[in-house]
Amino acid sequence: MTQSRFWPTAPVALVLSFAVAAIGGAFTDLGSWYQSLNQPSWKPPDWAFGPAWTTIFLLCAAAGTLAWVDAKSAAQKRQIGIAFALNAVLNVMWSALFFHFKRPDWSLWQVGILWLSVLSLVIVCGRTSRLAGALLVPYLIWVAFASTINFGVVQLNPG
Repeated sequence: MTQSRFWPTAPVALVLSFAVAAIGGAFTDLGSWYQSLNQPSWKPPDWAFGPAWTTIFLLCAAAGTLAWVDAKSAAQKRQIGIAFALNAVLNVMWSALFFHFKRPDWSLWQVGILWLSVLSLVIVCGRTSRLAGALLVPYLIWVAFASTINFGVVQLNPG
């Protein structure tokens, strides 16, 4: 593949990916309410979430770029765009439900839908680029793991 095939797709994908990260981050408040929650013993330290999410958003941008560039039709590009847009909304929504609205119970229900949207990304992007689909697998695994933390928080903080 030539470098020109990725211009301007890669920079746009990076900007969009990190815009989603920034919006989700704006809803993320690790203040006193969050600190007062009982957390499951397997939850990584708070500092680990930043590097994990940064990696995931970089992988999403790379996967989106590869899938978009390799798409054979406008219909495939539309499908890729819709899948990423839906996932972005669900990703931000999880942060809003958990941190802003302080509803881990609601976010636990929503995280299943978020996971399905990531699976959809793996499938949709994987149809045009196997590598793009593979780059999204860590995101799928991370959301599955995060859902166990969410479940633990709900169990350890009834009411």
